[in-house]
Amino acid sequence: MSNVPAELRYAENHTWVRTRANGDLEIGITDFGQQALGDLVSIELPKPGRVLKEDEAFAVLESTKSASEVNAPVAGVVTEVNQPLGGTPEAVNSDAYGSWLIRLRPQSAALATAKLLSAAQYQTKLAAEGG
Repeated sequence: MSNVPAELRYAENHTWVRTRANGDLEIGITDFGQQALGDLVSIELPKPGRVLKEDEAFAVLESTKSASEVNAPVAGVVTEVNQPLGGTPEAVNSDAYGSWLIRLRPQSAALATAKLLSAAQYQTKLAAEGG
């Protein structure tokens, strides 16, 4: 079974969300998500300042299998992108939870993450999908 850290929240689209001390959110793809994509060869990230709507595509992850869009699990303003991933996309494959894609400032972190899945709920979802 995939690694599912208990302190994170999860979206149906296999993204994870970590709330930072300042209220911003870090967003990345889950271990299951990176396994499904395969070896990543490039990552396209948005520019800081971009306003994202919930479920809006904000990144493209290209692997040896295909290219996949990553949709925002919550709405907000991109405050920072993980620029080093542009040169080392394989870091997501080796450390999915240490390799955040963007940092986002939601209007309310508590409200934004309330509808996301807990680790236990996400594990149940993975089990149902055969992950």
